[in-house]
Amino acid sequence: MTSVRAVLIDIDGVLTVSWEPLPGAVEALREIRGAGLGVALVTNTTSRTRASIAGTLAGAGFPVDAEDILTAPAVTAAYLSEHFPGARCALLNSGDVREDLVGVSLVDDDPDVVILGGAGDEFGYAALNRVFGYLQRGARLVAMHRNLYWRTGDGLRLDAGAFLAGLERAAHTEAVVTGKPSRAFFGAALGRLGVGADDAVMVGDDVESDVLAAQAAGVTGVLVRTGKYLPETLRDASGTPDHVIDSFAELPALLRAWAAQE
Repeated sequence: MTSVRAVLIDIDGVLTVSWEPLPGAVEALREIRGAGLGVALVTNTTSRTRASIAGTLAGAGFPVDAEDILTAPAVTAAYLSEHFPGARCALLNSGDVREDLVGVSLVDDDPDVVILGGAGDEFGYAALNRVFGYLQRGARLVAMHRNLYWRTGDGLRLDAGAFLAGLERAAHTEAVVTGKPSRAFFGAALGRLGVGADDAVMVGDDVESDVLAAQAAGVTGVLVRTGKYLPETLRDASGTPDHVIDSFAELPALLRAWAAQE
């Protein structure tokens, strides 16, 4: 596996679905670790903290800890610290990720910035209308991601991107997106691993936000046919993945094949 120094991996839909390991995923990640490659789990998951995610994955047998995980909330905190230091921020999100929003001042009213996380029951009319009001009064909009849906054990579920599009149009504003597919998100992951884009591979189930976004940042993209993957989504995508495999379990063989070609 000498042709690649690091692997960036989406979690939901690639390693797990509803936090249950996909067939062969644990063994594949162990093999990648055993080959000495750097690993970063890069996720737009906004329902859990890094520590919680690491605990769940480790309990399922994945060789990971919290330091291996880069979440959209953690990157959002870094963005706000740099661009809006000391700002009053209102958070609309399904799940408690305050632990990862280090240094962010969260308030219940009159915010300078609205942070939109992942969707759930919290995204009712009253909450969305309250956010709309904040935006009309001049609050800036920061979104952790634009995902339209994700896959659970019960099928696809609507995500925050669907609501974000409506808020942007209604309030005549455009959100800054901090998680995937932002180039800064991939840059943060590469920086943590100490590798350049040419030395890394990104593996995801979302052809646009995971794979094509990584390729735009110079990282080799690998799409898996699990999770939210749909044939029609790939057919209608804005570009072509560098590689498409059936599942994460096939990645070690792909990496070995690349190494053999060198």
